[in-house]
Amino acid sequence: MAGIFQRIFKVGQAEAHSVVDKLEDPIKMTEQGIRDLKNDLQQAMVALAQVKSTAIRMKKDADDQKKLAGDYERKAMLLLQKMQGGDLEQSEAERLASEALNKKEAAVTESARVQTDYQAQQQMADNLQGKIQQLKQTVGRYENELITLRARARTASSMRKINQQLANVDSSGTIAMLEKMKDKVNEEESLAEAYGDISNANLGVDDEIEKALAAPASAQSSDSLAALKSKMGIAG
Repeated sequence: MAGIFQRIFKVGQAEAHSVVDKLEDPIKMTEQGIRDLKNDLQQAMVALAQVKSTAIRMKKDADDQKKLAGDYERKAMLLLQKMQGGDLEQSEAERLASEALNKKEAAVTESARVQTDYQAQQQMADNLQGKIQQLKQTVGRYENELITLRARARTASSMRKINQQLANVDSSGTIAMLEKMKDKVNEEESLAEAYGDISNANLGVDDEIEKALAAPASAQSSDSLAALKSKMGIAG
C-alpha cells in the first residue's frame, strides 16, 4: 500500500512535488487518481469473488469425495453381511467388497488432495480480502483528505485574491488625495468667511441709516420727537 500515493501522480515520490507544481489543476489530477484506485478496487473484488468461488467448489468436492468414501465403506460392509447371511457367495462377496474398499481409498486420497488445494485457495482468498480491506481504507482516507484539500484550496484562492487586491491598493496615494481634499475644503471655508467680511465692509451711509431706522427708538428719541411736534403746532 505504500506505493499507492505515487500511483496517483504517476511519478516517484521524490518527483511528486515538482510534478504537482507543474500541474494546471492538481485537485482534478488527484480525483482522477482516486478514480483509478476505485477501478483497481473493483477489479480486485471481482478477482476475490472468483478465488472464493473456486475455494467453495474445492470444499464441496472434498466433502463429496469424503462422503463417497463413506458410501463405499458401507457397501463393502453390506456385501460382507450378505455373505454371512448366505445371500452371496464368499468369493464374490469378498471380491466386490475389496473393489468397494479400493474405491473408498481412492475417494479418501482424492478428498485429502482437494482439501489441501482448498486450504491453499482459502488462504489466498483471505490474503486478498485483507489487501482489499486496506485498499478500501486507503481510498476512503484519500477521499476525506481530498474534501479537506478542496476546502483549503478554495480558502487559499480567496485569500490570495484578497491579498492581491490589498497589495494593489495605493494607500499613500489615497491618503494624499484625502489631504488634498481637506485643504480644498479649508480653502473654500476661508473664502466664504472672507467674502462675508467684505460684504459687511461695503455697507453705505444709506444702509446705515436704514439700519438705524429699523432699530427700535429709545425713550430720549421719543421726547425729542414730542417737543418737535409741539413746536410745529402738530397735535398728538
